[in-house]
Amino acid sequence: MDYETLKLIWWVLIGVLLIGFALTDGFDMGAMALLPFVARNDSERRVAINTIAPHWDGNQVWFITAGGALFAAWPMVYATAFSGLYWALLLVLFALFCRPVGFDYRSKLEDPRWRSVWDWALFVGGAVPALVFGVAFGNLFEGLPFSLDEMMRPSYHGSFFALLNPFALLAGVVSLSMLSLHGGAWLMLRTDGELAQRSRSAARLCALVYLVAFIGAGVWVSVGMHGYSLVSAVDGNAVLNPLNKAVALNNPGWLANYHSYPLTMGAPVLGILGGLIALAAASAGRAGLAFLGSALAIVGTLCTAGFALFPFVLPSSESLASSLTVWDAVSSRKTLGIMFGVACVFVPIILAYTLWGYARMWGRLTHKHIEANPHGLY
Repeated sequence: MDYETLKLIWWVLIGVLLIGFALTDGFDMGAMALLPFVARNDSERRVAINTIAPHWDGNQVWFITAGGALFAAWPMVYATAFSGLYWALLLVLFALFCRPVGFDYRSKLEDPRWRSVWDWALFVGGAVPALVFGVAFGNLFEGLPFSLDEMMRPSYHGSFFALLNPFALLAGVVSLSMLSLHGGAWLMLRTDGELAQRSRSAARLCALVYLVAFIGAGVWVSVGMHGYSLVSAVDGNAVLNPLNKAVALNNPGWLANYHSYPLTMGAPVLGILGGLIALAAASAGRAGLAFLGSALAIVGTLCTAGFALFPFVLPSSESLASSLTVWDAVSSRKTLGIMFGVACVFVPIILAYTLWGYARMWGRLTHKHIEANPHGLY
């Protein structure tokens, strides 16, 4: 395969890994974000926690794999993002620390205060990453304040609080409500009784918030924001030099790709349709259909963002020409080729053992199951 094709393939593969992470780790983050609100007593909280107990650490493989692929396939993006968004990423990292210690330490003591502290720690470990990931995506549409010098070294000129601009916070609401909807649908699917009913109500509310926020963000992008576009063509097989291009703010609301490739309109339609399916299914008590709807909403939302931004991966508001794209922020052709071969082997393996794990550990959890295993479960 030529270099240009490999670059496109890795744009698709990293998107697939991010979607895989959102679909799997998304529901357990969403379930923990809802934990203090849908589970009213210790038994219900243990039921909710143990619906994701066999899966949460395996789900994080998608996150780790996506991070590794970003480092290897788009090293300049990795270097720029991880240096510029340092405090935001530290916030996510420390929030994620709450998850393993919360799961492992919560049931060590029967003291209600002890368990309440870890319940809120699990809430933080689910809600904060879901919110920050959305804020990060929102800032991509606004552009990040960085520039590249003549040695291609990135220099970031923003601050953590500058990331909390209104559009980015709206994108954070989209992400948090979407993953909470996914988590609520999961709890509907895996629990029964009053916990399942409260999860149903929470999923319904999250679906409404998601639909309003997603459509609102789309309108904002369409009428209140200028997108980036390449003024000079970039040769996909050329030597990598991000500064060897011209970029302008003449893309109306990041909509150029939707005008050029009408099929891409299927992504926002899928996001809205998934939210509507989840809302209707949750209202009717159809847990499986609600979970399918939330999964479709996730796929549609991430594809909507990816299609709008393409070919930009990390737009710069400080120096337009420093913006990193699919064409000029990647590794060498040989690196991408070797990685593609490795991905063809290991991504199906990850997918296979993930599906096997869900199949082997499927079923509804009940209070009786928790009471019968007081020390063998979280």
